[in-house]
Amino acid sequence: MTHIDVVALLAVAQYLVFGSMVGQARGKYGVQAPAVTGHEMFERTYRVQMNTLEMLVAFLPALYLAARYWPTVYVAGAGVVYLIGRVLYARAYLTKPDSRGLGFLLSMAPVTALLLAALVGALMGRSGAPA
Repeated sequence: MTHIDVVALLAVAQYLVFGSMVGQARGKYGVQAPAVTGHEMFERTYRVQMNTLEMLVAFLPALYLAARYWPTVYVAGAGVVYLIGRVLYARAYLTKPDSRGLGFLLSMAPVTALLLAALVGALMGRSGAPA
C-alpha cells in the first residue's frame, strides 16, 4: 500500500499548495477574506483550489477502495495521472481558462476509472489486491 499512501499524501499536499496560492493571490490582488470574488486572477486561483477540493472528495476514497481489489501499482499509476492532470488543469486555468480541458480530462478519467475498478472489485467479491 506504500505507493497508494504516497499518491494520497501527494494529492493532499497538492491541494494545500493550491490553497497557499489562494492566500498569496488574496494579498497580491487585494481580495480581503471572506470575499471570494474581486480580481479575475484571484477568482481563477480560487477556482483551481475549489475544483481540486471537489475532485479530491471523490479521488481519495476511489483510490483506496480500488487498491483493495486491484494491483496497487496500477492503482497508484492512475493516481499519478490524476496528479499530473491537476497540475495541467491549474496551469491552464491560470493562464487561459478555455484550455483547461486536457487537465480536467486527466483528472476526471482516473477518478472515474478508480471508482469503476472499486465497484467491479466489490461486486466480484475479490478478497484482496495482488501485489
